Parts: sequence; structure tokens; C-alpha cells
Amino acid sequence: MKAISIGLLGLGTVGCGVVQIIKKNQDKLIHQVGCPVVIKKILVQDLHKTRPVEIDAKVLTSNADEILYDEEIDVVIEVMGGVQDTKDYLITALSQGKHVVTANKDLMALHGSELLTVASEHGCDLFYEASVAGGIPILRGLVDGLASDRIKQLMGIVNGTTNYILTKMSEEGRSYDEVLKEAQELGFAEADPTSDVEGLDAARKMTILATLGFSMHIDLEDVQVSGISKVTDEDLRYGKQLGYTMKLIGYAHREGEKVEVSVAPTFLSNNHPLASVQNEYNAVYVYGESVGETMFYGPGAGSLPTATAIVSDLVAVIKNLRLGVNGRSAVTPQYPKKLKDNGEKYSKYFLRIHVRDEVGVFADITTIFAKYGVSFEKILQLPVKKNETSEIVLVTHRASLTNYDKILLALNDLQAVKEIKSAYKVVRKSL
Repeated sequence: MKAISIGLLGLGTVGCGVVQIIKKNQDKLIHQVGCPVVIKKILVQDLHKTRPVEIDAKVLTSNADEILYDEEIDVVIEVMGGVQDTKDYLITALSQGKHVVTANKDLMALHGSELLTVASEHGCDLFYEASVAGGIPILRGLVDGLASDRIKQLMGIVNGTTNYILTKMSEEGRSYDEVLKEAQELGFAEADPTSDVEGLDAARKMTILATLGFSMHIDLEDVQVSGISKVTDEDLRYGKQLGYTMKLIGYAHREGEKVEVSVAPTFLSNNHPLASVQNEYNAVYVYGESVGETMFYGPGAGSLPTATAIVSDLVAVIKNLRLGVNGRSAVTPQYPKKLKDNGEKYSKYFLRIHVRDEVGVFADITTIFAKYGVSFEKILQLPVKKNETSEIVLVTHRASLTNYDKILLALNDLQAVKEIKSAYKVVRKSL
């Protein structure tokens, strides 16, 4: 079989990792697919930039057409990022009969359905394992390994930046701002960390996971999102006292025909499998009706872990080429989209409330919760030295989101309540 020619869009951190793996593991690739794998052209912005891998200058180009319209190129690997221009490039590549491997979570979350349709129409493969959780094979695990099961729940730590920040805040008692600055200095956080710390990056990944896991087309706007920028070291300290660990959790749950998907800072019981995932590592916990509990764990980003997932997708494309079955792996969603309303979304909640240090205040608060049928699982009441204020920390039993929102409104209207300092979801155990 002739050599497979690759066109690489982008030569940043991950692109360099792809080049390194293909060069270093050429013998293993030949053993796997029966032919050499050759990178013919690489699209870059700066032809003269110094890079950490050796590249023949003749391979580099700043003209995407030299890849997209080259009939000798069999597979296009996209690691350049971006959405609109990148989407146009990939549609062109697929229309030219080229198979595509991408690590672009933003693109797949927003336009994955359209791209997969184009791929199917032209008999091409479009694989995107590296778009979620870096080197962890979670997408292939869902699509292939758990293909015969019905997935009921997905919970994930799918953003390494926020997990690093929360780990350091919890273990070392440091402030959010201090740890964020350190994460930026170490390269775990971008100069503008908004996408990570406000949960947008995780939301895009959960869109992809929920679509595949539930075989239902989930859009990014279907995901309820909140981030970690308002989490304080006091919150984490109280959580630790009550037996919880804080994580930014992507959550997707199916009940009957309806689903919910969210991303939010969440207190996990210390015995939950995800509670022990530290620093920049990622993990996705999956509950299937038949298999029960499984968890996928590993590095969620980085040059070589992400490149490993990309090259694994490349191997799958080449194997399909040899079998003559390209373009048949994409499966359209089986179920129409049905989302839960707020009255069907249940969780336990953690609340920190500052109140006037007066007789009868706690009774008034209890009355509000009782009105909406919500009871308490744990209660702490502590004095605050200034302003004659008490701090009440509550963990509720399960409540619907509808009732929870009504409780928050009622508490804010209560004259004795000075401030709701923080409010988070609580997960004590799996299904």
C-alpha cells in the first residue's frame, strides 16, 4: 500500500507533538496500518519561526490551498484552532474527498453536526477524539466501548486550568487571584482565562460528550454554565469541614426521554471517584444502565497527550481506508432533543448565608425552606465578629431547581438576611 500523505493545518504546541509522534513512531505506524505515513505539507502563519521540531522548509506553506486542493494528500489534520475560517477549510477538504482529524472543541461544539453531514455526503471520515479531554480516549470509549449500553449520566472534570486552581486553593489555602496568576505563569492558564474559569471551555466539551453519550443533538446554548471566579478559600474551607471537595463539574443526566446538561462549581463528597482528581488532570465518570460505573482518567491537555489522540484517530482513518469503509462511522443522533425543565432538575445545594444575629432568624429561614418542601441535611452556625452578624452554612436534601430559585429569591427578600455569600450544587454519591 502506498504511503499515506498528511496535510497539517497548524504547527503550534499540539501540531509539533503530532509531527514528533509520527516521526518517532513511524515503525509502529507501519506495523499498525501497513504503510508509511508522510507529512507532505504544513500550514503555518510564519514560515521562518523557530520551532521545537525539525521540519524541512519545503514542507511549510502559508497558503492553505496547497493542502486543501492537493490530490496527493489523503488526510487533513487540523490543530490551528479558530472557528469560521477553520470550518471553511475543513468543508473544502471534505468536499475534495479528504478525511479530517481535528482537535477543535469549539468548532465541533458549534458546527459538528454540519461537518459530519458533509463528511458523510462525500464518503469521508471526520474524527475528533482530541477535542475532549486531550489524551483520554473518552469519545471512542462512548462510541465504541459502550456502544451497546444506554448512558444515563456523564460527569466530568474536563478543564485542567480550573482543576489546577481549585486544587491549589483547597490544599494550600490560597486565594483565587493568587493561584490564577501562578497558573498563568506556569502556562496552565491563558493570559485571558475567561473561557476556562467561566466554564465556557468545559461547556463546549460537555456539548460534544452529551451529544455522543445520549445520541441526541445538544447545542451549546442548551448547557447551563457558571464558572469558578467567585469561589473563595472560605467556601473551600467550609466544604472540607463538611466532607466535600470542590470541582468544576460538567454534568449531563438522562431521565426517561429528557436530558439536562450543565457546568458549575460543585461540592463532591470526598468518596466520589472524581474528588481525588488533582491539579491539571481530567477525568470523565460515566454511568451506564448495564455497565454501571466507569471512569476515564488522564492528562487533559498538552502537546504529546493531545497529539496521541490525534494520531490514534489518524490510524483509525487509515484502517478504514484499507477496508474501504470510510464515511460510514458517523451515526446521526437517534433521539429528538428533549430537555428537562427546571422543575425536573434535582440536586442538593450548599448555601452560605450572612444574617443578623437576632432571635428568630433561623426560624424564619427554616419556614422559607419548609414552604417549598426542602429540608436540611447539614447545618453549621458560626458567629462573625463584625457587624453583629452570624453565618449559617446549609446543605439541603434534594430540591428541584425551580424550588431552589424560589428559595433564593425569598431569602434575599428576608430583612434579616444580609447576604447570600455563596451557593453551589452538591453531589454526594453516584446513581
